[in-house]
Amino acid sequence: MNGLHIILFCIGISLSSYAEVHTTNAIVFQNTSDSLQVDHSNITPRYFENLQGKYSGKDFIYERTVENSGWWSRFKQWLSDFFKRLFNLTGEGQASNATDIAIKTAGVILFLLVIYFIFRAVVNKEGTWVFGKSSDKSIIPVTDIENNIHATNFKALISEAESNNNYRLAIRYYYLWLLKKLTQEELIKYDVEKTNSDYKNEIASNTFKEEFSYTSYLYNYIWYGEFDVNQEQFSKAKHAFINFLETIKA
Repeated sequence: MNGLHIILFCIGISLSSYAEVHTTNAIVFQNTSDSLQVDHSNITPRYFENLQGKYSGKDFIYERTVENSGWWSRFKQWLSDFFKRLFNLTGEGQASNATDIAIKTAGVILFLLVIYFIFRAVVNKEGTWVFGKSSDKSIIPVTDIENNIHATNFKALISEAESNNNYRLAIRYYYLWLLKKLTQEELIKYDVEKTNSDYKNEIASNTFKEEFSYTSYLYNYIWYGEFDVNQEQFSKAKHAFINFLETIKA
């Protein structure tokens, strides 16, 4: 009997524990069900049509590509890509800096070339100085004299210019007179479109070539210099032209 009592006692304890656990789970489940809120309101679905077409304007493009930019931006991008491939650059910043430096350098070189060619054209070109003094307008047009140097009396024109203290114009007449003499001696072929360098290259004699270079320098310096020449400076230049003219005659 004692063993039976022990068995019955153990069974009773097990049933009691099961009942307690079952009761606790029921309470937890009941409390959980009471705290859950469910929304049973009606929801009306909405539909949007043609969104891509409606928001495809330029105001809705937030990322600009090279194709959408101007020609200058496309050129800079092409140049930047070229430098990246040429120098194996890894960063966009390095390629962009190289592009900016190259463009600025090219701009400076182009500007200097333009200035150089303008200066060269003005100095070497025969004819009236573009910014010549207005006082020269009252004198015989230079273009008429250039076209008729063989029929022009340069001694008379030089004498008149000297009497008016117009030394710049007198030097110009000396230069045209020199071209006339060189043409008459068949040392050059006169042409109003030719420059000092053209005439110099035509002269075969080295002595005449050197003297022509010096007198041409004086002519350019005085005539195109656009500054007043005093009597002493004029006398030195006049002496050089006269010596050259006498050498040609001999």
